[in-house]
Amino acid sequence: MHPLPVADTMVHRCSLSSHCGKRREWILNMSVQNKIREFLLRKSNVTYYWKLRNNAKNSKFKLRRYYNIFLLNKYHTRFNAMIPLSAQISDMPYFPHGLNGILVSTDAKIGKDCVIFHQVTIGSNRLADSNFGAPNIGDNVYIGAGAKIIGNVCIGDNVRIGANCVVVKDISDNSTVVLQSPRIIEHSEDRDNAFHA
Repeated sequence: MHPLPVADTMVHRCSLSSHCGKRREWILNMSVQNKIREFLLRKSNVTYYWKLRNNAKNSKFKLRRYYNIFLLNKYHTRFNAMIPLSAQISDMPYFPHGLNGILVSTDAKIGKDCVIFHQVTIGSNRLADSNFGAPNIGDNVYIGAGAKIIGNVCIGDNVRIGANCVVVKDISDNSTVVLQSPRIIEHSEDRDNAFHA
């Protein structure tokens, strides 16, 4: 077999190196995609989310900080949640159902050992003529699924807030907040409960 001329050898090497460079770039992109996919599949790993959040808040390296913020935003989009870095949270709350639908105001304050169920809103009130501000939640507070805590309210320590309650007033320590029992309407005839699209 005759060796390639020197010029042909150089062209062959250049094409190989550019091909290898593209392959290397493709492999790098695939590894980043796999990491993001693996990250998004960690549905129940709230501890990992909290680690990302702490890294995003406390990292001295801008690139690492932005990378963690990028992953946090992916997490927020995946679970329709928002817990901003500016919210003052003393300790990682316990999320029995993950972060599904949990929204926290940028100015909210949350104490230690809190339990927050899914679809909870801890929101600010931005209307000047009403209870303007964000909630301040004490320690060891239990917030049931779907509860809404809105405005400049102070929730004391050891408070229980039942499912779907709307809280717009201060709650003192060791209190329980529940909804009124639902009204029951009885009907004498059978009813058609089929859904018609």
